[in-house]
Amino acid sequence: MSLTFEDLGISDQRLAQLEKLGFTTPTNIQQQAIPQLLSGRDVVGQSQTGTGKTAAFSLPILERIDVSQKVVQAVVLAPTRELAIQVHSAISEFVGSQRLKILAIYGGQSIDRQMMQLKRGVHVVVGTPGRVIDLLDRGCLKLDHVKWFVLDEADEMLSMGFIDDVEKILSKAPTERQTALFSATMPPSIRQLVNKFLNDPVTVTVQQPKAAPNKINQVAYLIPRHWTKARALQPILEMEDPETALIFVRTRRTAAELTNQLQAAGHSVDEYHGDLSQQARERLLGRFRNRQVRWVVATDIAARGLDVDELTHVINFDLPDSVETYVHRIGRTGRAGKEGTAISLVQPFERRKQQVIERHNRQSWQMLSIPTRAQIEARQLEKLQVQVKEALSGERLASFLPIVRELSEEYDAHAIAAAALQIAYDQTRPDWLKADSIPEEDASYSSPKPKLRSSSRRSSGDRNRRWVQDGKNRDGKRGGNNGGGATPKPKLKSNHRESSMHQNQLNSSAAQESAS
Repeated sequence: MSLTFEDLGISDQRLAQLEKLGFTTPTNIQQQAIPQLLSGRDVVGQSQTGTGKTAAFSLPILERIDVSQKVVQAVVLAPTRELAIQVHSAISEFVGSQRLKILAIYGGQSIDRQMMQLKRGVHVVVGTPGRVIDLLDRGCLKLDHVKWFVLDEADEMLSMGFIDDVEKILSKAPTERQTALFSATMPPSIRQLVNKFLNDPVTVTVQQPKAAPNKINQVAYLIPRHWTKARALQPILEMEDPETALIFVRTRRTAAELTNQLQAAGHSVDEYHGDLSQQARERLLGRFRNRQVRWVVATDIAARGLDVDELTHVINFDLPDSVETYVHRIGRTGRAGKEGTAISLVQPFERRKQQVIERHNRQSWQMLSIPTRAQIEARQLEKLQVQVKEALSGERLASFLPIVRELSEEYDAHAIAAAALQIAYDQTRPDWLKADSIPEEDASYSSPKPKLRSSSRRSSGDRNRRWVQDGKNRDGKRGGNNGGGATPKPKLKSNHRESSMHQNQLNSSAAQESAS
């Protein structure tokens, strides 16, 4: 019998928020770490990225934070700005409606703004070592009331030369605190850190989840900046044209909204989530298996019992937070020796999450841009041509020949055929395509590919190793996708583990600078 978050000691208020987010079954690391942290123990967690460790350490902290005290009570250290942003985003989702302030601090962002937010009062800080030290030295970040300290991906901090900075920060924190350290590996330097700063910690170890099957074609579509995923999904579905598909979303609300949108566009689709009664679930499952419904929009909680033979596509509308969940999702297709397709919608800030999944599965995703109007119209014409060929071999053709003979007295036969095709095409053309919902191929809807500098060790830090966020350039000015130019075809990423090994050979001082 699998444990629930309630079994682990999570409060009802937090449980309701987790359910909204689609979190129902704790991962292995969460089952082991959450009870220990709630009991007040220091924890050393050995687990890979993508096993759900952010929830493992943040949920117990959120349960214990005193919201009435507007002081920093918890600090999470991350090696890069990308991870700091990701952790901050995840914890913010877990907070829900609770009046709890979380601040991400890292280089490349206005330090004056961060100082102002700290002055107003913050409960949890997620930051990179360099910027944390900078704010400590300025007297803006105070650790006097810190009760929880988390070191995330400690082995990366070691490889990037940040251990001295970490020790400096930990030495300024109160000795009466609870500390958690998570690392994929446990080299001697990390063990020394554990022995020096953690108090009788309990160790939890999680094995690497199983990799995704090889018979599944994994594809990712990059979402242009200022586009919603719902807007991008329409042309994707038009191009891919899945015979049967499970579309995974995070929340029940998203499932309902997306289903309504797709139904309005004329698609055969229904929703499947925790709000449905058991009778409604069974009825939908029967319709799905009998091909009365082509696509189902589902949350993870509901989809665990939704198994369909010969499922052609799995679509990750929302990327999952753990590799385990991703593997479980896409494993619904490509069964019984057949090939399947897994499509993921990726926004620019989700590129790091994508890379984590790729590294684990040792399979690179095929990176695609959103289909253009010209591509979709070409696809529509291809489908129409197939239908015409089928009609030419059908028995009903003779019923229409008298009309053709009559029209041919006045018009060319080719023109008659073209006019008939035009009528058929216009009748089957989606309304959203008629309404100019996507631009032409040369329109400026592209999402510039986030740039990752990797020519030197400095790129590993959060100053130069940075994804361009929210359509803003380095100076914070808006730009990039209002000019011309089509979306450049993204290139497959190289192995980041190899990149890290190369970086380890370079000067550590430069890496320290990159974390400022």
